[in-house]
Amino acid sequence: MFLDVLRRRNPGLIEASIALHQAGRIPANCYAIDLDAVTENAKVFKAEADKHGLKTFAMTKQVGRNSDFCKAVMAGGIDRAVAVDMACAIACNNAGLRVGHLGHLVQIPKYEAPGAARVLAPDYWTVFNEQKAREAAEASYRVGREQNLLARIQTEGDTFYRGHEGGFAAEDIVAVAEMMDSLDGARFAGITTFPALLFDQETGKVKPTPNLSTLKRAAEALAQAGRTDIEINAPGTTSSVVLGALAEAGATQCEPGNGLHGTTPLHALEDLPERPAVAYVSEVSHEHGGRAYCFGGGLYIDPVFPSYDVKAVIGSEPNTDALASVEIPPPSAIDYYGMIDTSGPVKPKIGDSVVFGFRGQAFVTRALTVGISGISSGNPQVHSIENGFGDAVAWPL
Repeated sequence: MFLDVLRRRNPGLIEASIALHQAGRIPANCYAIDLDAVTENAKVFKAEADKHGLKTFAMTKQVGRNSDFCKAVMAGGIDRAVAVDMACAIACNNAGLRVGHLGHLVQIPKYEAPGAARVLAPDYWTVFNEQKAREAAEASYRVGREQNLLARIQTEGDTFYRGHEGGFAAEDIVAVAEMMDSLDGARFAGITTFPALLFDQETGKVKPTPNLSTLKRAAEALAQAGRTDIEINAPGTTSSVVLGALAEAGATQCEPGNGLHGTTPLHALEDLPERPAVAYVSEVSHEHGGRAYCFGGGLYIDPVFPSYDVKAVIGSEPNTDALASVEIPPPSAIDYYGMIDTSGPVKPKIGDSVVFGFRGQAFVTRALTVGISGISSGNPQVHSIENGFGDAVAWPL
């Protein structure tokens, strides 16, 4: 689905990916990132967020925390990151993108809290329970900081992805705020949840979850207790077109991830201001049983849509039209290879480039990431080849 948009709105990325791969300048099994498009997208997003008074923290996990992606985001005016975990925080910090939000979605392990406070010094630190609040506060106190804490809250009927559950009872938020304020090294700064917005399959629109109402009720309870100057962090399916709705619901912070490279679900259905800026690049390895096999390693397709006919652009020369269907191994299998249908007009040859356009999650894969500039000017230049932790990789060996 995202390949259709990529072919139409950023065909140069597909063509550059094939040309660079065929020239031996980028590897198979990599996410190719159009850095110029990322910067453009970040500028669009930041301008809209500023219009609504929203603080913006960039999520980088989907493209493997690539350091040049981080720099491209900064060039677009976004100077803070939200880190999904410590590995994410370290990679962003190393790239010069300061950590604005730490601890959400993944809490900070207790023996990593001192390093987080000393080295990363995040603007906001989310905690799910009192023990985690105390760990963050103690670590911050020891280095002479007063840490802004966000309370992750939840109540019956809220929406969670399986395995993401947790947080303070929303009904207890006033007591939670008082507890945080009593800790040396910390202060209560606000509330958060995830997801606040979700894509609705039936309507093809982004809609608020019950969690957003939970945030609103908690904010009202805090206001009645005299706490009006609080942060409301409301991430989930964030593109520039939803920022007005978030602000109207009371949010003060937003966290674009897929929005920065044009791969939110809504981008697959509508032409939003952000252009697609990432492609997955592979190579035909061998043939067997009437099929051509391409290298995997990064064939994780974020399941925001039901299963569909996955296609790729294939060839040894830059093009956007040589399409063939590709069977992707199920999540229960390791994606060593994808299997290309050869029954149609496209006849893949060993060594051909294979370019996919899908909503990926590079950080949970074995794929490399590649930052490329100059695509729009017809002079693509490779800036970085990195692993999913934002570390430079010597390629080829």
